[in-house]
Amino acid sequence: MQTPEFWHRDCTAARVYSPLGWMYAAIGNMRRRLAKPYRSAMPVICVGNVVAGGAGKTPVCLALGAWCRARQLAPVFLGYGYGGLYGGPLVVDPHLHTALQIGDEALLLTRAGVTIIGSDRAGCARLAEGEGADVLIMDDGFQNPYLHKDLSLLVLDGEYGLGNGRLIPAGPLREKLDAGLARADAVVFYGQDRHNLRAQIPAEKPILGARLVPDAAQMAQLQGKNLIAFAGIGRPQKFYDLLRAAGQNVLATYDFPDHHFFHSSEIVLMQQTAEAKNAVLVTTAKDWVRLDQPLREVVTPIDVELVWDNPALVDELLQRVLPASTS
Repeated sequence: MQTPEFWHRDCTAARVYSPLGWMYAAIGNMRRRLAKPYRSAMPVICVGNVVAGGAGKTPVCLALGAWCRARQLAPVFLGYGYGGLYGGPLVVDPHLHTALQIGDEALLLTRAGVTIIGSDRAGCARLAEGEGADVLIMDDGFQNPYLHKDLSLLVLDGEYGLGNGRLIPAGPLREKLDAGLARADAVVFYGQDRHNLRAQIPAEKPILGARLVPDAAQMAQLQGKNLIAFAGIGRPQKFYDLLRAAGQNVLATYDFPDHHFFHSSEIVLMQQTAEAKNAVLVTTAKDWVRLDQPLREVVTPIDVELVWDNPALVDELLQRVLPASTS
């Protein structure tokens, strides 16, 4: 998905589409009012956002999964399978399924635990109940009212903000920020607050500061080398900024639409540029899983990890939902 340029600014096109945005919001509100959510026997933690794409939900889910495993809890991840061909509910098999079939985010989540995809979130939860889970972690689904959430985390990117502040398709918002905050138990906040978002968060709402850092061992191996970087994620610039902040020499960058499936010719051209500049061709782990197997051999994936500013606050919040994790 290539996001429209006018989503980043208020302009004539955004204003023209605004009535459709109001209809989008009305349908969402009606769906939430009429829904009868399924309540799973296991606690459900939902990680979502109000902005379409690129907020950093999956790293939060992976961090929550690591928190659970460190306390002998078995998480099962619930994903949508965005960009894939299978509708689900389906238990993902990383040895059988490809990103084309089940989406890139689901493949990343399988590295950390059992992952189930499907747009029917209640059906996914029912399927997960037979997979030996102690907790269900939803990657996205904040606006989906059909599965009861025991803890809802709203992810905000302080660098990007809310775009032009309008609702889809006039802007990037799935819903207005105040509506999302009303249902959120806490906010996960990335980066510097360049758009004064923190001032809009109620004082009683916990804010979990977080940042993404590239894998230290990989950064050490690449230190002193030239890099050519490409990304097909919501906001590719975030990836390039991470590399440069880690001291890497990024010579050139190539942006692709979110969830883009790469053609061999695209990779070959970038690899030729890298060879000409004596550089290493790198991309995100999320992009790498969308490459055909032969193409993966010429591209280095960069793993990122979420680091909490205040881990004790995260502990306190999660232990309210998962008291057994302290035993």
